[in-house]
Amino acid sequence: MRSGDYVIVNQPRAEVVRHLISHMIHHRGQLSVYLRLLDVPVPYIYGPTADETSQPE
Repeated sequence: MRSGDYVIVNQPRAEVVRHLISHMIHHRGQLSVYLRLLDVPVPYIYGPTADETSQPE
């Protein structure tokens, strides 16, 4: 990544994209932890969660 002649990041594009995706996943995980601490049902992220499935009584 450059700004004119100044090099900002000197990494392959695929490595930067992989880092950004990993970073977004990390923050999505943090959000789900905070929601659980507040007793808010966790939204559908990667599939059904325990909050969405019926619990046996």
